[in-house]
Amino acid sequence: MSDSSNTPQFRPRRELGRTGFIATILGAGDLADRSLPLEQCVATLHRAIDAGLNVIDTAPNYEDGYSEQIVGEAVKGARDNMFIIDKLDEFDAPVADQIEGSLRRLKLDYVDAFVFHNLSSMDTLQQLAAPGGRFDQLAECIKAGKTRFRGISSHDPDVLREAINAGLCDIVMFPVGPFVDQRYISDILPLATSLGVGTVCFKTFGAGKLLGDTAGYNQPLQQRPRGKLSSGGMDVTGATLPRLTVEECLHYTLTVDPDVALLGLSYPNEQDQAFAAARTFTPLSTGQMDDIRRRAIDARQDKGPCWWNPDPNA
Repeated sequence: MSDSSNTPQFRPRRELGRTGFIATILGAGDLADRSLPLEQCVATLHRAIDAGLNVIDTAPNYEDGYSEQIVGEAVKGARDNMFIIDKLDEFDAPVADQIEGSLRRLKLDYVDAFVFHNLSSMDTLQQLAAPGGRFDQLAECIKAGKTRFRGISSHDPDVLREAINAGLCDIVMFPVGPFVDQRYISDILPLATSLGVGTVCFKTFGAGKLLGDTAGYNQPLQQRPRGKLSSGGMDVTGATLPRLTVEECLHYTLTVDPDVALLGLSYPNEQDQAFAAARTFTPLSTGQMDDIRRRAIDARQDKGPCWWNPDPNA
């Protein structure tokens, strides 16, 4: 761990579903950039751990295993205090082989939860849940001590509802933020909570679209909109597009109250902004929530599809 004399900013808040693990309100998501040395990426994740965050998300296909290497190095000396979520990316491959590969890259004996990654097709869910299918294989890996819990991440509310009601998930991961299909918030979040399924939610910032002029994850817009008019009728072509603030986005998500708000936190400045916003959080009023949601519609316009919604162009 990195040296730090500061008291952690975040402390465990509440149980993550029925897992028994007391999670912090924020978690650290995909943190991997192969253009940066391993030591720098590990130091950045150490920074989040030093701040008190105790939920970390990774996956084999995040920079082709680089994310898992970073996580494995960063949790040395703190493993017992962390809840690590990893993914099953290949639905056609045996689950045990995928888990063994992840554990080798992580250099860990077990991961707290493995979830099927972006399971957003009802047909695929039914195939994986069939007797002897991949969910049963994952259950066998739990019995073998390679992981403790199972679940899915999904970009489809109907798939999430089916998986939760079928008893297939200990945790679920899905979008929650100012610009998401509202069924995630109105239907899936309360359903999971009522059944003791942990909720780890992402897309608070809409892949960055709500904060800046980006097609997502800091990728530049391929084509800026032409002929956009301000409310006064002036041509504002080339001007900054509508945006929300980090504080508005995070306060919206925290008001909705998932167990964990999973943020990218890939750079120290991103961490500092998110941590500052979390420290000033008080639940928003209905009027404030409505206002942020309305402005989020404008903030995501002309920035490409939102792939986390069933209709990505809605």
